[in-house]
Amino acid sequence: MDNIVVISMPGGTELLLLMIVVLILFGARRIPEVAQNLGKGIREFKKSIREVQSEIETSDSTKSKIEKPKQEEKGRLENKNE
Repeated sequence: MDNIVVISMPGGTELLLLMIVVLILFGARRIPEVAQNLGKGIREFKKSIREVQSEIETSDSTKSKIEKPKQEEKGRLENKNE
């Protein structure tokens, strides 16, 4: 039989319990450091995504510049053959 696993967002009680566990594990002094490092990691990740997207867009525009004259030449050749 099929077992369906339902995953949902944690409610208020679960979030409170999670915060208490994090506070106990890391302590009040360490939590801002962890949050800061997490933010830096997210920023670096987004930056690398933007760089990859810009490289892809640059290579796409270069390819389209190369392919456009070929398509125009085909049109000219077809017009000459008529």
